[in-house]
Amino acid sequence: MATCPECDAEIEVDADDLGDLEIGDPWDCAACGSSLRVANLDPLDFESDEDDEEEDQEPKVGAEEEEVPDVEDDLEEDDDDADKEDWDE
Repeated sequence: MATCPECDAEIEVDADDLGDLEIGDPWDCAACGSSLRVANLDPLDFESDEDDEEEDQEPKVGAEEEEVPDVEDDLEEDDDDADKEDWDE
Protein backbone atom coordinates (compact mmCIF):
# COMPACT_ATOMS: atom_id res chain seq x y z
CA MET A 1 0.00 0.00 0.00
CA ALA A 2 1.06 3.58 -0.65
CA THR A 3 1.12 6.32 1.96
CA CYS A 4 0.14 9.97 1.78
CA PRO A 5 3.23 12.22 1.63
CA GLU A 6 1.38 14.85 3.70
CA CYS A 7 -0.06 12.85 6.62
CA ASP A 8 1.55 9.38 6.23
CA ALA A 9 -1.87 7.69 6.20
CA GLU A 10 -2.20 4.52 4.14
CA ILE A 11 -3.91 5.10 0.81
CA GLU A 12 -6.17 2.26 -0.22
CA VAL A 13 -6.73 1.87 -3.95
CA ASP A 14 -9.25 -0.65 -5.34
CA ALA A 15 -7.86 -3.20 -7.78
CA ASP A 16 -10.12 -1.76 -10.51
CA ASP A 17 -8.81 1.76 -9.91
CA LEU A 18 -5.23 0.53 -9.74
CA GLY A 19 -5.50 -0.89 -13.28
CA ASP A 20 -6.68 2.48 -14.61
CA LEU A 21 -4.09 4.65 -12.84
CA GLU A 22 -1.35 6.40 -14.80
CA ILE A 23 1.58 8.47 -13.59
CA GLY A 24 0.44 12.04 -13.03
CA ASP A 25 -3.19 11.13 -12.32
CA PRO A 26 -4.79 13.19 -9.54
CA TRP A 27 -5.82 11.58 -6.24
CA ASP A 28 -7.18 12.95 -2.99
CA CYS A 29 -6.09 11.60 0.38
CA ALA A 30 -9.18 10.37 2.24
CA ALA A 31 -7.49 10.98 5.61
CA CYS A 32 -6.31 14.60 5.27
CA GLY A 33 -7.89 15.78 2.01
CA SER A 34 -4.57 16.71 0.38
CA SER A 35 -4.40 16.86 -3.40
CA LEU A 36 -1.96 14.24 -4.62
CA ARG A 37 -0.82 12.81 -7.92
CA VAL A 38 0.49 9.38 -8.85
CA ALA A 39 4.29 9.49 -8.86
CA ASN A 40 5.00 5.81 -9.54
CA LEU A 41 2.93 2.72 -10.35
CA ASP A 42 5.18 -0.14 -9.22
CA PRO A 43 5.45 0.30 -6.32
CA LEU A 44 2.47 2.64 -6.07
CA ASP A 45 3.63 6.02 -4.80
CA PHE A 46 2.00 9.44 -4.53
CA GLU A 47 3.43 12.95 -4.32
CA SER A 48 1.88 16.20 -3.20
CA ASP A 49 0.11 18.19 -5.90
CA GLU A 50 -0.27 21.33 -3.73
CA ASP A 51 2.86 23.14 -5.03
CA ASP A 52 1.91 22.70 -8.67
CA GLU A 53 -1.57 24.12 -8.10
CA GLU A 54 -0.07 27.37 -6.79
CA GLU A 55 2.29 27.66 -9.76
CA ASP A 56 -0.49 26.90 -12.26
CA GLN A 57 -2.75 29.67 -11.02
CA GLU A 58 -2.78 32.68 -13.29
CA PRO A 59 -2.32 36.11 -11.74
CA LYS A 60 -5.49 37.96 -10.91
CA VAL A 61 -6.64 40.66 -13.30
CA GLY A 62 -5.46 44.03 -12.06
CA ALA A 63 -2.76 42.48 -9.89
CA GLU A 64 -0.02 44.05 -11.96
CA GLU A 65 2.64 45.99 -10.15
CA GLU A 66 1.77 49.63 -9.73
CA GLU A 67 4.42 52.23 -10.28
CA VAL A 68 5.44 53.69 -6.95
CA PRO A 69 6.30 57.38 -7.12
CA ASP A 70 9.83 58.28 -6.17
CA VAL A 71 9.79 60.09 -2.83
CA GLU A 72 12.88 62.12 -3.77
CA ASP A 73 11.08 63.55 -6.79
CA ASP A 74 8.27 64.73 -4.52
CA LEU A 75 10.75 66.36 -2.15
CA GLU A 76 12.47 68.20 -4.98
CA GLU A 77 9.14 69.53 -6.22
CA ASP A 78 8.30 70.73 -2.71
CA ASP A 79 11.66 72.51 -2.49
CA ASP A 80 10.99 74.24 -5.81
CA ASP A 81 7.60 75.40 -4.53
CA ALA A 82 9.22 76.74 -1.36
CA ASP A 83 11.76 78.70 -3.44
CA LYS A 84 8.96 80.21 -5.50
CA GLU A 85 7.15 81.29 -2.35
CA ASP A 86 10.32 83.04 -1.12
CA TRP A 87 10.52 85.02 -4.38
CA ASP A 88 6.89 86.06 -4.13
CA GLU A 89 7.36 87.71 -0.76
